[in-house]
Amino acid sequence: MNLVDSSGWLEYFTDGKNSEIFSKPLNNKEELIVPSIILYEVFMVVLREKDENTALQVIATMQQCKVIELSSEIAIQAAKLSHEKNLPMADSIILATGILYDAVIWTQDADFKNISYVKYFSKK
Repeated sequence: MNLVDSSGWLEYFTDGKNSEIFSKPLNNKEELIVPSIILYEVFMVVLREKDENTALQVIATMQQCKVIELSSEIAIQAAKLSHEKNLPMADSIILATGILYDAVIWTQDADFKNISYVKYFSKK
């Protein structure tokens, strides 16, 4: 399984310099999970930078993958990870979801930089 965080989705949708990297997991929707917190983050950015119609279209594309709701199990694991790794709430939820679903996390977020099961790509 794969999990692309918000930075990867946004890079892909804006055709950024790392968009080709993220196209690999994003084009394999059967193996892609999307934590619901990522829907929130991506929708918020697209709404702020474009408009609601564009944001809804982006979210519709993302919902073609398996969306993972925030469960109590994920929330508790995220709190532990946040405490252990000093991660912000959203990042810890993403990490906990990736761990619980045995997914590789693809990201440009430096908070994930030194975590072994994460594919981190610096922003170019």
